[in-house]
Amino acid sequence: MNLVASTRARAIATAAVSALTVAVLGALTTDLGPWYVGLKEPSWKPPDLLFGPAWTLIFACAAAAGFIAWSRNRASPGRHVVEADRREREWMLAAFALNATLNLVWSLLFFRLHRPDWALVEVIALWLSIVLLIVLAGRRAAAAAWLLVPYLAWVSFAALLNQAVVRLNAPFGTA
Repeated sequence: MNLVASTRARAIATAAVSALTVAVLGALTTDLGPWYVGLKEPSWKPPDLLFGPAWTLIFACAAAAGFIAWSRNRASPGRHVVEADRREREWMLAAFALNATLNLVWSLLFFRLHRPDWALVEVIALWLSIVLLIVLAGRRAAAAAWLLVPYLAWVSFAALLNQAVVRLNAPFGTA
């Protein structure tokens, strides 16, 4: 295997393992126990069985977007251009790490701490982090940006659902 193929394989593996790690940690943080089952939910909420496949597709698209954006070499010969490309990749990796953290924090707030009201505030940061990912990935490859649009749409829907849960069940943290 040559150096390019080896680097490509490592990038694919890193994107896949990263997405899988966030998905598994998110699943472990999600507790659908008695507290969750007791929440009043809007009539338009999809069945719980839909959330797993939706997140699987979203994480697969995010991993593909990360790989595509990372693989796009915008550097042409010249040290300052190569350095700029390296910094751009570092910013993109930092944005993916921030997004993964915010994704997990939302689950922690909502499902473990039983604070949908705090999660509703936090989802704004999560949503903005996805916009940031779209912008950064889109600078490198339009396809990468488009692969993140379903994630933005799903989190937008989840934010509306979160808001409805807060409206139907508030106040929280009083027990």
